[in-house]
Amino acid sequence: MKGLDISRQYFAANKSTLLAGLPCEITNRIAIGLVGAGSECLGFDDELSRDHDFGPGFCIWLPRSMYATWKDEFTRRYEALPSSFNGMTRQESELAGQRVGVFETQAFYRLFTGLDRAPQTDSEWLAIPEQLLAMSVSGEVFFDPSGFFSSIRQELLGFYPEVVIRKKIAANMAQMAQAGQYNLLRCSKRVDFVAADAARTEFMWSTMAVLHLLSRCYMPYYKWSFRSLVEHACVPDSLCVSLQHIAQSPIDKLDIHEVEYLCAVVLGSVKKLGWTSVTGDFLLDAARDIWQSLNSSELRMRPLAEGVYRP
Repeated sequence: MKGLDISRQYFAANKSTLLAGLPCEITNRIAIGLVGAGSECLGFDDELSRDHDFGPGFCIWLPRSMYATWKDEFTRRYEALPSSFNGMTRQESELAGQRVGVFETQAFYRLFTGLDRAPQTDSEWLAIPEQLLAMSVSGEVFFDPSGFFSSIRQELLGFYPEVVIRKKIAANMAQMAQAGQYNLLRCSKRVDFVAADAARTEFMWSTMAVLHLLSRCYMPYYKWSFRSLVEHACVPDSLCVSLQHIAQSPIDKLDIHEVEYLCAVVLGSVKKLGWTSVTGDFLLDAARDIWQSLNSSELRMRPLAEGVYRP
């Protein structure tokens, strides 16, 4: 059984005990679910995931106005719940209290976005790494009568503003060009395969980032990026196969045509969207054109590389 299913069923079985005797004006202001860090929140957990912080548990979010007064009571109630459920026992670790338990709603979002609300400006959106946004909208909310926790979540789920998407795609396209179309081949010709391998890695991060952005899907923590590309962003199989070939090939035998194929697909996609009409196949030219065509003078003044995916 997946961790998210365990969490949902565990809450359903213990909801009445957790909330027993509390006044409606309190229970109607809290939210409960499983959101944040952990493969189970992304739906990617498996048998290997069960070596830490795994098992029955959930998050309880209290708004700032009631957190100081009610934190200890909800913590006491949560910790009094059974640690085992349907034959599974929660694995405790130093990080467990950072993933499940009682949290202040605004502080929870601030952990991932640096803000206690949804971003309101292009600059605020651009400043948040997409892997942290992926965490902030992962998982599921089981209970939220007031809708306060979910209202911030829904704004984040709405994805980046269009101009920020273009800025981030331009940044990652420039990185694809620099790492894949330029440095990868040059390093290989110099027989510097350590540098070539680093260039390959940079190319793959930036390519996966562009494909996620084009699919309006936040790219998660690096080890789940490719799986997210397949299962969440639903990128065509041919692109995923090319990425696998690039990753699996010995660096001295890597087929540069696989790199050029992915670059051509990305270039064709942004041209189809009407974002650029440059000639030639070097992605850096298209990236610069998209960047300097943004309808935000503030983002045009930012460095081209700002917004690139960093694991």
